[in-house]
Amino acid sequence: MLRTLLTLTAATALALPAFAGMKKDIVDTAVGAGSFETLVAAVQAADLVDTLKGDGPFTVFAPTDEAFAALPAGTVENLLKPENKDQLIAILTYHVVPGKVMSGDLTDDMMATTVQGSDVMIDLDNGVMVQEASVVTADIETSNGVIHVIDKVILPES
Repeated sequence: MLRTLLTLTAATALALPAFAGMKKDIVDTAVGAGSFETLVAAVQAADLVDTLKGDGPFTVFAPTDEAFAALPAGTVENLLKPENKDQLIAILTYHVVPGKVMSGDLTDDMMATTVQGSDVMIDLDNGVMVQEASVVTADIETSNGVIHVIDKVILPES
């Protein structure tokens, strides 16, 4: 019995590193989660899939489907139109920071420059906030970065 337990423990310890290396990229992780259908559709419409499947690393502040649903009626449908692709790209890239920024790397009132070019403010006074959005799940590690789930869509000033 003890030999079997030791064998199973050793086999499990050897197998875990193999599975750890099999993390999905940001896009596949979002698709698999099932709560980012709108975000995934927007990334596809903006032709950003290949970028977010690239080497990275990227930090993505990912709004849930509920966050997109809270936008004024018709906003998402309007943004998904081909003629609004540039605006959609600007909004989506405002949710992405170059590099892998884990929650332990954050400091209160820090500014992070997004891929879009504008800064977002991180506030730690009442939980973790990115602009006016709360981080509801942090540190979802992917093969090419990290996802932090947020409860609102954040919009650049322009």
